[in-house]
Amino acid sequence: MSRSLRRGAIAASALVISIASLTACGAGNDAQTLGVRPDNAAVTVGTIKVQNAVVITQPEGGEGPASVSATVFNDGTKDQTLESIQLPGTDAEVKLSPAKGSGPVTVAAGGSVVIGGQGNAAAEITGGKDIVDGSVQEIVFQFSETGDVKLEGIVFPATGSYRDFGPSGAPSPAASPTATTASPDASPAGSPDASPTGTATETSPGAETSPAAGGDSH
Repeated sequence: MSRSLRRGAIAASALVISIASLTACGAGNDAQTLGVRPDNAAVTVGTIKVQNAVVITQPEGGEGPASVSATVFNDGTKDQTLESIQLPGTDAEVKLSPAKGSGPVTVAAGGSVVIGGQGNAAAEITGGKDIVDGSVQEIVFQFSETGDVKLEGIVFPATGSYRDFGPSGAPSPAASPTATTASPDASPAGSPDASPTGTATETSPGAETSPAAGGDSH
């Protein structure tokens, strides 16, 4: 009896271990599936990783160019060039420009490039009438070595946290304060300067005339 009980205990232990192993594997898979992901599109292809990819339009439905904003990482040992960005299903064209100067947008080996925002590389969209705020747009980044990296990004207007990463075509409110500021500066500066100068010019001849008239009377 004791041997039978021992054999039963060993078998039960083996069963428990097997179930625990399966449960652990299942939990691991679920953990990967249900893991925390960034709010915006992200994808990794080979040594290239693209994160936070979005399309940003003019604020409040304003007309003008849109832009693509993203962060690109190159985990490889060789520099790669971002040759183009395409928006399938639209008539949009995307013009790339580096953060400084002209030429291609290069992602250095082991480095990263931010697209969008002041002082960063830019991807300006022209056309694209089918791009609608709140919709999901396929974005294709084409690299010199990795090739096409595809993902889907949400379309946001350039407001709130996306305001500083929006298209370079400045919305009309930005020009308005500048004009208003220039107007008051010009008015006070010109007015005082002109007034004393004009007064001095008119007084000077008057002063000369007065003594002359006095001399004639004497």
